[in-house]
Amino acid sequence: MLFRARSGTFLTFALAGLLTGVWVARMPALAAKFGTNEGEIGIVVLVWGLGAIVAMQALRGVMSRAGSRGVLRAALPLTSLSFAAVALAPSYGVLLAAVVLFGMTFGITDIAMNAQGSVVEQAYRRSVMSGMHAGWCVGAMSGGVFGVVTAAAGFGFTTTVLTAALLSLPAGLALGRTYLPDPARPEAGTASGTGRRARRMPPAVYLIGVLGFIAFMTEGSIADWSGLLLHDEMGATEAVAAAGYPVFELAMLLGRLVGDRVRTRVGTRRLLTGAGLGTALGMSVVVLAPGPGVAIAGFFVTGLVVCTVVPTTISLAGTAAPDRPAAAVAQVGAMGYGGLLLGPVVVGFLSEATSLRVGVGSVVVLALLIAAGARFVPLRTGTDAAPAPAAVPARAGDPNDTRPEPVAA
Repeated sequence: MLFRARSGTFLTFALAGLLTGVWVARMPALAAKFGTNEGEIGIVVLVWGLGAIVAMQALRGVMSRAGSRGVLRAALPLTSLSFAAVALAPSYGVLLAAVVLFGMTFGITDIAMNAQGSVVEQAYRRSVMSGMHAGWCVGAMSGGVFGVVTAAAGFGFTTTVLTAALLSLPAGLALGRTYLPDPARPEAGTASGTGRRARRMPPAVYLIGVLGFIAFMTEGSIADWSGLLLHDEMGATEAVAAAGYPVFELAMLLGRLVGDRVRTRVGTRRLLTGAGLGTALGMSVVVLAPGPGVAIAGFFVTGLVVCTVVPTTISLAGTAAPDRPAAAVAQVGAMGYGGLLLGPVVVGFLSEATSLRVGVGSVVVLALLIAAGARFVPLRTGTDAAPAPAAVPARAGDPNDTRPEPVAA
């Protein structure tokens, strides 16, 4: 049952990533369909992100009461239906309304699948979140390939997006049967405080959310500006410039496939510190590169190490508020999406005021903030704190050892 739940959650991440990959890959086709300029496309992307953030924040209480399984069973199919609405929008105004709906349903799906991933991880009693986030990379890359193939075949935006939506709908319904129920919440009488005080998240959740915010800023900045940096600043052809982000995404996938084992071996704090320093090193190579080849190698190194930060923050969030894990994940997810929207804007502002190299170089500072913030991550939360099974003696020694406990044989 655990393997089924883990596989179902992995495939849920993959399905969400696939929809995003198709959406990003066919953005030029969307512009062609409505004859929009770059500013109008920017508005489309903005309202999608705002819809996701609003839904994440507004439904935190619903997540706490209904649990991730119930919310995800409804949200994933609704995401496919809203994606179909985007495909069928007849005008730019209707498109914006459909995109807001798509962003909201996608945002709910995002926090619910991460919360379900936390449920699965706690059932496993060891770190598995990074491996499930690898599903996102698989889906995003598959969606990108689907977009390329359909574009080469001459299919327009409507046909491509509608096909992806209709194929994902039955898959989302089928995956609903694989999810685990959320752990029972403590009785209301045992909760500390009442009313507004009881609903407030512990400070640890917001600390973790800050790290997630910075990590999402980093990933969003690379996604949006890597191509322009390679093309405009380093003279790469469009084909070579387009390779920067896929190489980064491939490295993210490879890193996430082994991220859980690395976290188990070195511990959460050391993992986050190393990821921050490694990201700073990789992006320093990018911004100081004499040519596109070295820069692309820097993007690969960056993806290989930064990929573990977001899954780790989600994993920690799921256990920072034991009585409301789904709500805690929703809070961290909303803060993370804020970084995803703000990061590219900050890079763009700095690039306009100085140069694109300096703007993208701000990612180095963000990475160093991750490394510095790792020391403040709460110890022994979630998989780092799960008491050892009776058959496995508790680990003694270093009180700062945050390595997840192993699963009993």
